[in-house]
Amino acid sequence: MKKAKRILALLLALVMALALVACGGNGGGKTLVVGYSPFNSKFSPFFSETAYDQDAQAMTQLSLLTSDRTGAIILKGIEGETVNFNGTDYTYYGPADLTITENADGTVYYDFKLRDDLKFSDGEPLTVDDVIFSMYVLCDPTYDGSSTLYAQPILGMDAYRSGMDSRGNVINAAGPDGYTANDLYTEEQYNTYWDYYNTKAGADLAQEIVDYCKGNGSNAADDSVAACAANWGYELAEDATVEDFWKAILDNFDGNVDEAVSVESAGSDLNTLTINALGDEYKAGVQTGNSAPNIEGIQKIDDYNMRVVLTKVDATAIYQLGVNIAPMHYYGEKDKYDYDNNMFGFDKGDLSHVRSVTAKPMGAGPYKFIKFENGVINYEANPNYFKGEPKTKYVNFIETTADDDKLNGVVTGTIDITDPSFSNDTVAAIEAANGGELDGAKITTNTVDNLGYGYIGQNAINMSVNGEPASDASKNLRKAFGTIFSVYRDVAIDSYYGDRAAVINYPISNTSWAAPRPADDDYKVAFSVDVNGNDIYTSGMTAEEKYAAALQAALGYFEAAGYTVENGQLTKAPEGAKLEYTFWIPADGTGNHPAFMIVNEASKALKTIGMNLIIKDLSNSSELWDNLDAIQVDMWAAAWGSTVDPDMYQIYYADVAHGPSTAKGVNPMGGPGQGGSNYQYCIADPELDRLIMEARSTTDQAARKAMYKACLDIVIDWAVETPTYQRQNAIIFSTERVNMDTVTPDITTFYGWMAEVENIELK
Repeated sequence: MKKAKRILALLLALVMALALVACGGNGGGKTLVVGYSPFNSKFSPFFSETAYDQDAQAMTQLSLLTSDRTGAIILKGIEGETVNFNGTDYTYYGPADLTITENADGTVYYDFKLRDDLKFSDGEPLTVDDVIFSMYVLCDPTYDGSSTLYAQPILGMDAYRSGMDSRGNVINAAGPDGYTANDLYTEEQYNTYWDYYNTKAGADLAQEIVDYCKGNGSNAADDSVAACAANWGYELAEDATVEDFWKAILDNFDGNVDEAVSVESAGSDLNTLTINALGDEYKAGVQTGNSAPNIEGIQKIDDYNMRVVLTKVDATAIYQLGVNIAPMHYYGEKDKYDYDNNMFGFDKGDLSHVRSVTAKPMGAGPYKFIKFENGVINYEANPNYFKGEPKTKYVNFIETTADDDKLNGVVTGTIDITDPSFSNDTVAAIEAANGGELDGAKITTNTVDNLGYGYIGQNAINMSVNGEPASDASKNLRKAFGTIFSVYRDVAIDSYYGDRAAVINYPISNTSWAAPRPADDDYKVAFSVDVNGNDIYTSGMTAEEKYAAALQAALGYFEAAGYTVENGQLTKAPEGAKLEYTFWIPADGTGNHPAFMIVNEASKALKTIGMNLIIKDLSNSSELWDNLDAIQVDMWAAAWGSTVDPDMYQIYYADVAHGPSTAKGVNPMGGPGQGGSNYQYCIADPELDRLIMEARSTTDQAARKAMYKACLDIVIDWAVETPTYQRQNAIIFSTERVNMDTVTPDITTFYGWMAEVENIELK
């Protein structure tokens, strides 16, 4: 409580400043004020990256498809579709109806019918042409945003995207050894590219690291280059520049540019940074071979009907096809749209006009974007919104640099809605403001399960016997550690989160329909059987008895892995294994992490049987990700963010076993690699791969759930993950200023307060 009061006192000056933002400059209308973490100004339906920028542009946009409170897609949006949730019937509306037809030849038709009365916020009518334009932007060969619509098996997609690449990529592929005459780029363009790449892109990389440290709050007190570099592990002079920072990075890697970039980058490589710096001329597509003039499977029927043809069933497609319907007359160029003549609102390979309005979004969503100045986004209600003009005329999204600022903004009356981290300190401060409750006269608190989960990971290559990650011996080695980790989960998670998180037993978010439930017949507590398949624990065991039983079971796994065991002690490791391993955990160097108690207690227990588990507590989390990429980490603690669909391809499929470092030829699993996250685990299991692909090839949810349960069992058998917790997120509302009866009811992970923002009223 004392900490909360101290924070409130320190922020009085900030409160007075924010009050001016909340109350002024909007022509007398009431303004809903929402506290957000800093924006990156990429407010584009095509190019937004951070969750905050995505929310900022979503206020202005209308998606082709909508979903219900469980994340399920609504197929009859025009007349509305009623779905029961927790005993209440809710009717959902959207801009379109969708009919899906699976054909005998294996193809799938997605037939969309649009409402015929839709308008953008500027009054222009919305038609199928706008949908087609939006899809073509996302499928352009030079598109580099976060959407992966182009990866869907849409008829003719490969033919359309082949034979073209950005000019910058083509120059990069040609190499730095000298210009050779060609029709794709001039000698001047070539020299300009490599001059920037060699002399300035490194400083851009350093600047990106600095911006990353500032953006995530790592350097709130000191945002100098030197301070950010120190947070990244480099000591520089106080007046250091980004050029100095890049030089220090290079020196650390003995001048090896490729290695320096692969380890230290905050997201972009030198090629990307060079292209971004040089602009549209280098982002523009150039013809490198044969390329189809259109995507055969994106078909216009009339102004309000269209069809998308897939060459095969893909259960993930429906989520990719629900694109934001961007106004072609604003993001594109109307004189470049002629569907019958393969013109789709822009020149293929040239998204310069689309990018030019990235900072100022426009669409058919509930609000119109007015401006972004001084950390505040101003919105005004869209009178043309298809569900009716929003009841609150003005909305401001304001940047707040810390969770304490978000909370205290609501307490002191300058913020109406925000999302602080739901920590013990936050809970204490909310309860103090409300007189002991999470819901009260000052603040109303809404909690939902986070779309993701916490886990402990083990790299199958580093945690193996005789260099054979898939062997029974290697699995038993990892199960020994998994057994010890799992037994301390209850006490650790309860200590850190209280009732705001729960221990989970499968590596999947509880928010997913595919997550196994305790009532299921084959549900099993993670790592609760010994090497012979017998239950480790019995009912009525005390916590201490469970710890002792887990240690004995772990000893059995170690022995089965090939360790020499004498008098209850590990005395010799098998070939390729060790008696000492390192656990990496980003706990701020202070033990501040949900899994820290798990690891600390496990380390003490393992030491009693001769296994030394070294805890590497990181003050800079990027150090973990860099070393995971380089396959230098034995074990670690982290959390996954999930998606609505439980597709596991990016996480566990063997062919994406080393995404970020594939370009260096380091794929440890022997496959080509396709940029996923399996490089963390390096799991390679043919049956797992088969199940992942089979689950993608059907839309039968019951069948998919059974297949995903089998996948999860394989992951647990490999023991590359120990599931730890499912935590909650919080949205808080000012009870004093927001009419809570008008806020979206039954908010869920998939259906947030913004889903019905048009209904919110202020008191």
